[in-house]
Amino acid sequence: MAQLDGEERQAYVQAMFNRIAQRYDLINRLISGGQDMKWRRIVVEKAALAPEGSLLDIAAGTGDIAFQALKTAPAARVVGADFSLGMMQVGKGRAPFGQRVAWTGADALRLPYADSCFDAVVSGYLMRNVVDIARALGEQWRVLKPAGRIVILDTSPAPDNLLKPLIMLHLKHGIPLVGRLVGGKAAGDAYRYLPESTQAFKTPQELADLVKVAGFSDVEFKTLMFGTMAIHWGVKRG
Repeated sequence: MAQLDGEERQAYVQAMFNRIAQRYDLINRLISGGQDMKWRRIVVEKAALAPEGSLLDIAAGTGDIAFQALKTAPAARVVGADFSLGMMQVGKGRAPFGQRVAWTGADALRLPYADSCFDAVVSGYLMRNVVDIARALGEQWRVLKPAGRIVILDTSPAPDNLLKPLIMLHLKHGIPLVGRLVGGKAAGDAYRYLPESTQAFKTPQELADLVKVAGFSDVEFKTLMFGTMAIHWGVKRG
């Protein structure tokens, strides 16, 4: 599954998220031990959104990051973009913020927004799934205002240390098992894709280098969950 390329991979990922939309939030809470909500709070903190600023959440899913942004800055303009209509439909029905997010069907490689129109662009588990990381970063640069901030939350390959065997056991068997028990076969299949795509993804430093190449400055990252999760952030200068 993770070895798929181009439009075939895009279609697979889109269909996968549509299938698991109803159970997505619950499964994420279980496999992360509830830590995923903490990570999303950090994402919004690093976005440094002004009280009446504008934020684009790409791969918004069911809205966790977008909702956290509205909790932090209730008067902000928050746009949630995703190519999974099923995920956004779930998010739109979630109280109390579902109706306050401007939901948009969008492709991360061809964002339907004008240049320089957002103060912050954030994403959760997007970059691991795009077929062209450089192009996705270029689009985020384009829609950001000067001095705007980019924040990226995504999984990272398990680092080589003493914990790696246990981490791999959890990734390959524990996560798919939880997915299957909670969400049935479709979720089990989806959460087999997660560890496969994670191990094939960039290391935190490699992703940071790509963010810098895209033109962002002050690029930093923080690793979490024994190095299997990372949050990157940077600023659009010029």
